[in-house]
Amino acid sequence: MAETTILSAKGTKAGKVELPDALFAAPVNEALIHQAVVRQLAGQRPGTANTLTRGEVAGGGRKPWRQKGTGRARQGSRTAPHWKGGGVVFGPHPRAFEIRMPAKMRRAALLGVLTAKAEEGALRVVEGFDLDEIATRAFADRLAGWDAGGKVLVVLPARDAVVERSCRNLREVRILLADSLNVVDLLEADTIVFTRDALARAGEVYA
Repeated sequence: MAETTILSAKGTKAGKVELPDALFAAPVNEALIHQAVVRQLAGQRPGTANTLTRGEVAGGGRKPWRQKGTGRARQGSRTAPHWKGGGVVFGPHPRAFEIRMPAKMRRAALLGVLTAKAEEGALRVVEGFDLDEIATRAFADRLAGWDAGGKVLVVLPARDAVVERSCRNLREVRILLADSLNVVDLLEADTIVFTRDALARAGEVYA
């Protein structure tokens, strides 16, 4: 079982912690991870685009002109697709973009991403944030002390209003709960910061 350094709120070393093999020593299957990403992003699509067919467009009850004798092409309805304001052929309609994926495959993809991030050195484990009040500057100083740069994903064991409100003005910081990890947020993060309790909680949920 691999170990990593625990960092204090000031950025100093505060001991060692073991990284569960179930979370950080899983096979990294890139094809499976890609499939999980496609599934998650597809599920976020609203699917609300809609167009009217010729049967749904208002009007069209009267024949535009008589069938014969005008010298023009015969027309049956102003709702036909080739008329301005007419119906749309093969246009989009509300639908669900959800892609089914077995739970075991989703979990394997998630564990593969965690393993890859740990191997890249993008993982930080901290004792806590030591914030008594909402302070964005203090939170930014904590991240700098932990060498947490780029897009940062902070993983908490439970909701923490002080931490969440302290970082809400930091564009590159995202908060996630340990029992709600997902492949897309993990992949987008350049640095993942776990608290000690969040690491334990993740081990309970995903191991």
